[in-house]
Amino acid sequence: MHTCNQNLDGGHFMMVTTERIRYAAQVQPTERQLAVQEMEFYAFIHFTVNTFTDREWGDGKEDPAIFNPAELDAGQWVAAIKSAGMKGLILTCKHHDGFCLWPSRYTEHSVKNSPWKDGQGDVVREVSEACRREGIRFGIYLSPWDRHEPTYGDSPAYNEYFTNQLRELLTHYGDVFCVWFDGACGEGPNGKRQVYDWDAYYALIRELQPEAAISVCGPDIRWCGNEAGHCRESEWSVVPASLRDNEKIQAKSQQEDDPSFARSYRSEDEDLGSRAVIEHEQDLVWYPAEVNTSIRPGWFYHASEDDKVKSLDELMNVYYGSVGGNATFLLNLPPDRRGLIHERDVQRLQELGDRIRSTFGTDLGAGATLEASVQAEGHQADHVLDGQPDTYWAPPEGTEQASLTLDLQRETAFDHVVLQEYRYSQRVERFELEYLDGDTWKTAYTGTVIGYKRICRFPAVKSRYIRLQIRESRWCPQISSIRIYLQP
Repeated sequence: MHTCNQNLDGGHFMMVTTERIRYAAQVQPTERQLAVQEMEFYAFIHFTVNTFTDREWGDGKEDPAIFNPAELDAGQWVAAIKSAGMKGLILTCKHHDGFCLWPSRYTEHSVKNSPWKDGQGDVVREVSEACRREGIRFGIYLSPWDRHEPTYGDSPAYNEYFTNQLRELLTHYGDVFCVWFDGACGEGPNGKRQVYDWDAYYALIRELQPEAAISVCGPDIRWCGNEAGHCRESEWSVVPASLRDNEKIQAKSQQEDDPSFARSYRSEDEDLGSRAVIEHEQDLVWYPAEVNTSIRPGWFYHASEDDKVKSLDELMNVYYGSVGGNATFLLNLPPDRRGLIHERDVQRLQELGDRIRSTFGTDLGAGATLEASVQAEGHQADHVLDGQPDTYWAPPEGTEQASLTLDLQRETAFDHVVLQEYRYSQRVERFELEYLDGDTWKTAYTGTVIGYKRICRFPAVKSRYIRLQIRESRWCPQISSIRIYLQP
């Protein structure tokens, strides 16, 4: 009987695994999630009273009179961002100190009581308008933690205050592509116990800016788990649904003995979506990762860090790991006390953009012909070169291993191959890139997930033929694009 039960259990286990894998393969993103993933690379701007106190976190006691960026030029910020190839800008409209970069009617702790522009200025307006002029998408950061507001800790009163400010930002400054909520929180046993009404915050955003993604402490884009630019080797967009509440739980500082919290997955975990993870999860969601780091050690400007701007190689490594590893890249740029992005940061951004453009400027595979080991009707191999995001090569359903061979028509040197899956699913679990050397196929690169984009880097090789071998995938792979490059 015991052996029989084991066999029954084993058979049931295999059946559940097949069902789970097919289920995972069919989880899809929303349009707002896709819009952010396809931006790939965008900027954070940290700017407030901290810039003038030389601190990272303000205490809410700062005098608004210290805020006076006499040369503030939002156009300069946007130009620097565009030079790097970024597509958006998220502004810290209010950080933990509670100082508002717009003249909020709900507090006196704002630019309206600063000497900047004689109290008539509005940083949020200037930045949003500069973005709109230059085709850069605008997003907002609003800290739920507020160390200045006296109603903080009186949960109903503060939640009303916070939603009032959120409404101001969502109705006065045009389209917003992202609302970015920080998980930092000052609550504790000896502090004020504010209970955030996340559902009300989300509902207001969906009402007023339905196309805006809600990031980090939100259901649309998740935090990668660190602020150092570390990227996972296997970054899954399809993950346990419980991760959507992870940052909100962390904000409670685990003050309750909650066994379910101890069992849940954390943003810092290296594996969030493998078969071993999803096998035991009832609900899966599309919840893509964002990698956020600063161009300097701090998030706000400090003159002492002028010689500590990240090198071009450091930034490129983060770019490859994030944009090239199925995540987005949010790079922080802190304006200085003048209200300008510092010259050294501007120079580095230009260098970064130049490197990206020179590396990915010419697709050497544009004229290739293709041959697939197998293909489903309507999903022929040549779809990977047609430049259309909604077409793809795929084998018949249930075929989890397949290969695709590109004939470049001539011997070609290359050291980058960029792979993309169909944007409405993520399925590839392990693959190899091979090139034909004489009569022998040799491996140039081995990888795990692809997802929205995988940038494969390797020492330059020369060949006429490239082969993509899908070794493991979920249900069947769907490859939308293959592009080949040689870094100058």
